[in-house]
Amino acid sequence: MQKQVKKTGDYGIGLMIHSVHMTDDVPTLNKFYEEVFGGLVYMGVDEPNFLEVEDRWAGLIMISDLCIETMAPNFPVNAAKPVGKFYTKYGQHLHSVGYKVDDLVGLGNHLIQQGVYIGRPGGGKLEEMAPETVYFFPSPRDMAGLMVELCAIDMPNDPRQLETWSSQVKMWEYGHPLTIKRLAHITLGVRDLDAAVDTYVGKIQAVPVAKGIDDELQTRYEIVQLGDCLLQLAQPLSEDSHLGEHVAKWGDMIYGITFRVVDLDSAENWLNRKNIRTRRIRPTLLAAEPEDCFGAPYFFTTEAIPNDPFDS
Repeated sequence: MQKQVKKTGDYGIGLMIHSVHMTDDVPTLNKFYEEVFGGLVYMGVDEPNFLEVEDRWAGLIMISDLCIETMAPNFPVNAAKPVGKFYTKYGQHLHSVGYKVDDLVGLGNHLIQQGVYIGRPGGGKLEEMAPETVYFFPSPRDMAGLMVELCAIDMPNDPRQLETWSSQVKMWEYGHPLTIKRLAHITLGVRDLDAAVDTYVGKIQAVPVAKGIDDELQTRYEIVQLGDCLLQLAQPLSEDSHLGEHVAKWGDMIYGITFRVVDLDSAENWLNRKNIRTRRIRPTLLAAEPEDCFGAPYFFTTEAIPNDPFDS
């Protein structure tokens, strides 16, 4: 059976098609995800895909129900292009998320009416959505730091849209030492949590799910559902925390990815065997060292989220 996709909002924001991880070498990052996470490369298997309008190389990798797009600018880097500009500023870093939208034109015009700057593929501003629009990027400055690609098409050969998916997804939970059950949430670091929540709920119709304070991570957070994914908006309470340092350096933007796992001891032992340093934040939450994960903060947890719409 295919993945059963949950949608939010009037315009049908649905499947999170991918989360992008920026790097300088797509094959090397693909190998990391294959060897450490049991990732399945389904685009760019033999060599990365090149997209001329973006002047970038990329691959698509499935890890449980999360798709990672590994992306690198073409070299020499053209900093006038969005991909090159991002790489020049941030280097290896989590970049963005992407969503399939039923009514892309309607959503785009809705955002424009609210004063959101809409980026044209390859750069430039859209004043009104053309009927043939396939994808676009709202400005992160108007979305509390979220770089998000909104698109009208599916990713070719996405394993989640095959009838074999309900069987295949079990391999990560039962057949791999990380014991990944599913994506828990993607975290965005923000300087003003209340303003960020107002932006997501008011402008793009995200649905509030849970909120609280994490004493160990020194954050105040709110979790919202946007399409088929949970986003954690997190404001650091300490400048000395890893998130506090990230927000102080980069401002509002995507920060980390958390997986729900079955066996945290197994996940910790496996990561350490792969020479990835870890730390137990608490008995139910494990963090991998970002420097060992190509700049991406990864977390693994057995904790349930109150009112989680994806808990079966």
